[in-house]
Amino acid sequence: MNSKLNVVVRVDLDHARAQVIAKGHVTVHSVNALYVVVKRANSLHEGLGVELDISHARVDQEALEMLHASSETHHLPARIDPQQAPCTISVLAPRTAARRTHAPALIAA
Repeated sequence: MNSKLNVVVRVDLDHARAQVIAKGHVTVHSVNALYVVVKRANSLHEGLGVELDISHARVDQEALEMLHASSETHHLPARIDPQQAPCTISVLAPRTAARRTHAPALIAA
């Protein structure tokens, strides 16, 4: 998997939705770039729902916790958005997190 962060944004203003798709490696440092993209998308339309799809990215646990915290509080970190505009974020978790929680049991032969 590529360590660079690649981001694509899809916006549907008619339905007040935006999708931010990230691929690559999301770290505690690169998560700030995602926050900036989400902030820009959120500023396009009041009440816009933003879906952050990181299902095809490798995401560090601490970065994932930061994203979930923003999702729960409906605000981006103050260093990214000092005005603290409401931001409805839903995070689609990476597949790697699902693999860890549902690891298959080993069978002795």
